[in-house]
Amino acid sequence: MQVIGLCRFSYPALGGFQIEHDSIEARAAFLYDPLRMDERFATFQALTLPPLMAQTDPDFTLAIVVGDAMPAPLLTRLLDLVQDMPQAVVIPRAPGRHRQVMCDVINQVRQDSALPSLQFRMDDDDAVAVTFVQRLREAAGDLAPMLRRHRYVGIDFNQGHIARIGPEGIHAKPTVETLWTPALGMAVAPGASRGIMNFSHAKLGRVMPVVTLPGEDMFVRGHNRFNDSRQKDGIKPVRLPLLDGEGEAAFRRTYNIDAHAVRALYR
Repeated sequence: MQVIGLCRFSYPALGGFQIEHDSIEARAAFLYDPLRMDERFATFQALTLPPLMAQTDPDFTLAIVVGDAMPAPLLTRLLDLVQDMPQAVVIPRAPGRHRQVMCDVINQVRQDSALPSLQFRMDDDDAVAVTFVQRLREAAGDLAPMLRRHRYVGIDFNQGHIARIGPEGIHAKPTVETLWTPALGMAVAPGASRGIMNFSHAKLGRVMPVVTLPGEDMFVRGHNRFNDSRQKDGIKPVRLPLLDGEGEAAFRRTYNIDAHAVRALYR
């Protein structure tokens, strides 16, 4: 089965954000603000890419969606980061309706196959375990009879970490959450017109079968100053202790995320 990941890298969509803007120009100005972009590149380089580049099953495609008016220096910086990742495809798109554009992008890279495609989505400050693609394929194999009966089936790895990176290294704590976007996969039947970006992740269980697989660390949900979901009033900060040596070693094993590299990045 083809595995397709989608990452929206500061794409100025119509919709798809909890922070509202009066115009596409205002949204683009917010997204491309130098302070925000420095943080986004740091999380993408230190959190998102390392585990994807070390997958135990490297047979997947990662579609990275950017705005077609992304400033040239930022686009060059992004292309430099993924130049050694053959699975990555950077796809520029004009501003459009969020879900439709993302669906079109997935269908652009989707192969014509008699098998379901396995799809996942992630933000540019999230991460998955190095075993994620392998385990997603294994789970889909275990669920073969269900996949034959349903056009869409959710596969939810619900255990992982919340993390924030900075000059001191990695601040993180374990968490178990249902239907969070990192490490949430979906099996999409051949010929099905919709994909993982057409559904609200939090409501997936209302419209399709969802199988939850606990007991294995499989994702990192990044927390930082510019999290779209954490900009509203009344959002409580999450206390994230600094990892000790044992915690840093566990992050390296599970996610290929290196605290020494994080500290070096901020130096």
